[in-house]
Amino acid sequence: MRRAALFLILTLAAAGAPPARAQDSVFLEELTWTEVRDRIRAGTTTVIIPTGGTEQNGSHMILGKHNYRVKFAAGKIAGLLGTALVAPVMAYVPEGNIDPPSGHMWAPGTITLPPEQFAKVVEYAARSFAAHGFTDIVLIGDSGPNQAPLKAVSERLNNEWAAKSARVHYASKYYESQTREFIQWLTSQGEAANAIGTHAGLADTSLLLAVYPEGVRTNKLAPGRAGDGSGVIGDPRRASAAYGNKGMDMAIESAVRQIRELRSARRKP
Repeated sequence: MRRAALFLILTLAAAGAPPARAQDSVFLEELTWTEVRDRIRAGTTTVIIPTGGTEQNGSHMILGKHNYRVKFAAGKIAGLLGTALVAPVMAYVPEGNIDPPSGHMWAPGTITLPPEQFAKVVEYAARSFAAHGFTDIVLIGDSGPNQAPLKAVSERLNNEWAAKSARVHYASKYYESQTREFIQWLTSQGEAANAIGTHAGLADTSLLLAVYPEGVRTNKLAPGRAGDGSGVIGDPRRASAAYGNKGMDMAIESAVRQIRELRSARRKP
């Protein structure tokens, strides 16, 4: 009898809980075109174009590391801004030359685009959004080679659109926070620079553990150095979700602050 009563209480509680509404999502690909139209009409005129990458990250971390991180971050940024949507993540970015292979192209699974082709895709995504009524188009990159093309696209389109209402904002602080402020913070926690690393080390791995722990093969964590064939530069063995949460929070907060400043500055006479 008690079990039946408990089941009834739990069933009623579940029935009374408001269901999550897909149309409330900040992710463009989860919305219909009419839902996007209505959001724009209601004042959601900022759109974030997140760029990730598909590259080797050692034997312990998945190829889509950047894509998981930047989608998570962009969703959080959009929520904090309150009037923003998030475009699909661009997973094909500059990763080096094909022949002869450079960058990460020595490793199977890595996909590369020439910087100019990557920039052209970003440019036309931005043009598409401007045509539909978005006035603040934000570019965020989770990978180093993305940064220069994103900056170039923002400068080119802003020059072209000087007399128009739409602007493209390159949110550089997101990546800078990951690669500077977060590294400095880890150092302040007593972590050594050679462990923190520059690729697939403690810092890089911690960031993915925070947002997608399934993407880290914890039984394969091992140190590496440039040129040893491991794909790791650093030591991921002390990586943790706690460290990663701190790093992601820093990057997200820096990006939100910069985007607000950029949106505000463009509206000044």
